[in-house]
Amino acid sequence: MTLKLLGFVDLPDHVNADGFDHADVDRATGLTYVAHTANDAIDVFDVQAGRYLGSIPGLKAVAGALVSHDPPLVFTSNRGENTLGMFVPISGAASPLPGAAEKIDVGVRPNGLAFSPRHAQVLVAHVGDPAMPGSTTVSLVDIRAKKRIADLPVPGRTRWAVYDPIADAFHVNIMDPPQIVVVGAGEGTGIRRVVPIPYAGPHGLDIDVARRRLFCACDAGVLVEVDADTGGILRTDTLAGVPDVVFLNARLGHLYVAVGDPGVIEVFDTTRLQHHEVVRTEHGAHTLSFDAARDLVCAFLPATHRAAVYLDHG
Repeated sequence: MTLKLLGFVDLPDHVNADGFDHADVDRATGLTYVAHTANDAIDVFDVQAGRYLGSIPGLKAVAGALVSHDPPLVFTSNRGENTLGMFVPISGAASPLPGAAEKIDVGVRPNGLAFSPRHAQVLVAHVGDPAMPGSTTVSLVDIRAKKRIADLPVPGRTRWAVYDPIADAFHVNIMDPPQIVVVGAGEGTGIRRVVPIPYAGPHGLDIDVARRRLFCACDAGVLVEVDADTGGILRTDTLAGVPDVVFLNARLGHLYVAVGDPGVIEVFDTTRLQHHEVVRTEHGAHTLSFDAARDLVCAFLPATHRAAVYLDHG
């Protein structure tokens, strides 16, 4: 087995309906920040010690967490209040957690996040509201000025997004019509091109910057490898069900795809886009975190309120 189960970290019980959503890892400390949507909070835990450290509250219907390393910041998409949250990550497991996040107004129901350290810009992708025409947009936020500097309409509900430092652009999944929208960063803000995806519901997204590949997991149960520069479809493989979060381990050439039903992590060899193994998690476990410095993968288990911790030993 590629993924070896190391154990579990207990997290707080759900206060409301819903469960966990997107998560990210501070590679400097190894601490994980996960959106606990049901609790309007970001849970913080030490994976290696197997210990929950606490939560940052007051983030209504938080949908995602993204850790920046330059500068050190944690960003959150707060879908229930249309804000981008921002706070400094803690320096270690013994440090106190911030009591609250600073907030910046964005568009309607923010979801996906991507960050350009070159320009100190966060792209915020919005789910929108069907009752509000024109509410499916992406915003660019200048974190130095702490304000939204651009709003761009997109043709449908957004999913996840990634920043591409080579192209100096953001790639954003659109659910319907199925496509990837490429948005310029910095002074070149604007939609550069649209990449049609021939499968329903582009959802999880990650990028192999060096090999110039995008990996797009679609609701149709298909994993698509896309040329990041031309938008050409290179290869595909099937998935066990409707996917959500995707993370690339570029060093090992592994891609992890979370599928909530039946509740598995699917591992792919990205050198050939070939199915490698399936790891059973828990029904409804649709989200992951990945620590690239330590080859650790966490699956968030909504029924038992915990994180399952795996080591990828190649």
